Amino acid sequence: MNARSFGKVAVLLGGRSAEREVSLKSGAMVLDALRRRGVDAHPFDLQKRDLAALIAERFDRVFIALHGRYGEDGTIQGALELLGIPYTGSGVLASALAMDKWRTKLVWQAAGIPTPRYELLTAASDLAAVVARLGLPLMVKPANEGSSIGMSKVRAASGLEEAYALAANYDRVVLAEQFIDGVELTAGVLGGAALPLIKLETPREFYDYEAKYTASDTRYIIPCGLDAGAERVVQEQVLAAFATLGCSGWGRVDLMLDASGRPWFIEVNTSPGMTDHSLVPMAARHAGLSFEDLVLRILELAHVG
Repeated sequence: MNARSFGKVAVLLGGRSAEREVSLKSGAMVLDALRRRGVDAHPFDLQKRDLAALIAERFDRVFIALHGRYGEDGTIQGALELLGIPYTGSGVLASALAMDKWRTKLVWQAAGIPTPRYELLTAASDLAAVVARLGLPLMVKPANEGSSIGMSKVRAASGLEEAYALAANYDRVVLAEQFIDGVELTAGVLGGAALPLIKLETPREFYDYEAKYTASDTRYIIPCGLDAGAERVVQEQVLAAFATLGCSGWGRVDLMLDASGRPWFIEVNTSPGMTDHSLVPMAARHAGLSFEDLVLRILELAHVG
């Protein structure tokens, strides 16, 4: 598709989630890339403008650069479907499922896709019993946040209560998840194909918010170190995990490889970051796709329903 065929494009950015600042950066980079390729693209911050303005300005297509609640959870997707405006990324159901780490696990477990064991935590949970069942260390996380916001790695039982309290600040559903000791990988998905895998290494406790967006000592290793055959096998499993949730268009799947080489799937991001630290653009570049070409391809995949 040429630039004119996209019509007037809104780049949704900012929003009201805890990931607003990251979304503003992602949206600005997407907007700049689209404009450099001649697309009639305009920023649209849903914290400052409402859907009435989106209708009034007669946009033909929407690039969703929102992260987290109200942008990645099916909310805006449903609104755009009612308006009949094509949008990027997954549909309503897949967006809502992927945003909810607990229900993602339920679906994956039902489909036989390996995901770490977990328990839901509440203020009444017997934390010592949770540790006894899942072991240490544990990852504690809010079920409906991204960018590792509210997440902790718990190495001692004494730290579980504090980790729960932090996560509960962001969501009423909190997971304690078995820690998989191994290689951390991420896989971009674009138009039904898996991009090259990226191996992540950080000197921090885990790949947290700072490691993702501000740290200069995070290592992104691509090629990831697997031989070509092993990488293809993991990519096929990535696509299965992505499709099981009903995801489409583009996204990113995060996983761990244990000591035996078995993948354990952690989560799917249906509207991943598009900043200078972001992983999907990095993988696309390794596959020979520039940032501008990636953005155009994502926009080309926009759909309604």
